Amino acid sequence: MSGDAPVLALRGLAVGHGARALVSNIDLEIAPGELVALIGPNGSGKTTILRTVAGQLAPLSGSIELAGRDLAGMPPHERARSLASLFTTRPRTDLITARDVVDAGRYPFTGRLGTLQPDDEARVRDAMEATGTWALRNRDFAHMSDGQRQRALIARALVQEPRVLLLDEPTSYLDIRSQVEMLALLRRHARARRVAVVATLHDIGLALRAADRLACIRDGRMCAVGAPGEVLTRADTAELYGIDGSLFNPAFGSVELPRVTGDPRVFVIAGAGTGADTMRALQRAAVPFAAGVLAEHDVDAEIARSLAVETVCYADFTSAADGDLARARAILNRCEAVIATPPAFPGTAGRNAELVDHARTQGIPVYASASAYLAARSEAPSDPTV
Repeated sequence: MSGDAPVLALRGLAVGHGARALVSNIDLEIAPGELVALIGPNGSGKTTILRTVAGQLAPLSGSIELAGRDLAGMPPHERARSLASLFTTRPRTDLITARDVVDAGRYPFTGRLGTLQPDDEARVRDAMEATGTWALRNRDFAHMSDGQRQRALIARALVQEPRVLLLDEPTSYLDIRSQVEMLALLRRHARARRVAVVATLHDIGLALRAADRLACIRDGRMCAVGAPGEVLTRADTAELYGIDGSLFNPAFGSVELPRVTGDPRVFVIAGAGTGADTMRALQRAAVPFAAGVLAEHDVDAEIARSLAVETVCYADFTSAADGDLARARAILNRCEAVIATPPAFPGTAGRNAELVDHARTQGIPVYASASAYLAARSEAPSDPTV
């Protein structure tokens, strides 16, 4: 966390429904301008934490402090000016426009009559333009798409100009482009306006890229808090979500499907990302494969460690040693085919050319892609050789 005093502090907080605690002993401080993502399995209590901070649920124990003040004793109008929230449940609307929904974010500042002044109108327009909803301002909110409604609701939260912004799955219903744009907007807004943003996110790839810190929730506790690279290691992610750690790639923030087991039928020679599509295509086709010889931290080596039955690697910034080639040849000899994805083998990858020559010497067919290999297997017309 930065050196700023926390704008939001959860101290010994326990949350739940009724008298049963779902998550206990929550201690978390969030600084102005910081984006913290709550991650963890479904049902772990992430949304319940947000609803408690938003005042929709009473804390079972502990306290919530906003800029050093206990939120429980704060008058409702002050809370509304300082804290905004967006949850995945949709408001029930009849005959109101997107503009009406966003206007509601200014009501804490309008007085008893609820009349927007020119300054309020300008802020509403700015928020709607920032979220791409100004052109939709006269649309019936109930008949907008889920993604359009989500962007309008985020505009309503932004126009409230809170010190703390609580977002439950803010990228829900959004396509990939809108997800990227929305998270970039929230990052800019947090920094420029010094807003503390707390969001629940299911997509750990987005959490890795967008959050300053991650708070991991599992088994009734906040089990880890820290920078994304510190918290989402293979081992920690495996424990958090109960998955095979080899399936998660922290370098990409991606999760692969489980590898196909069995004796390798194909040996993949790849490098520099040329083999990613091939390895995933073989996995989809339920073809077990081996891969090599790859630099230890090559992009394709990262993917192969998740998907390949066996992977032969050599140390970065060196060349494959005779022992590496011997091991690769021994595996290759057991395979029915080789797929060599790079058009050439420059630099430290040069010795992979020896593997291609060895395969041809042994009468093992060499293909340029998974599609060529799979087409040959099904006797479809293809050009099998590199």
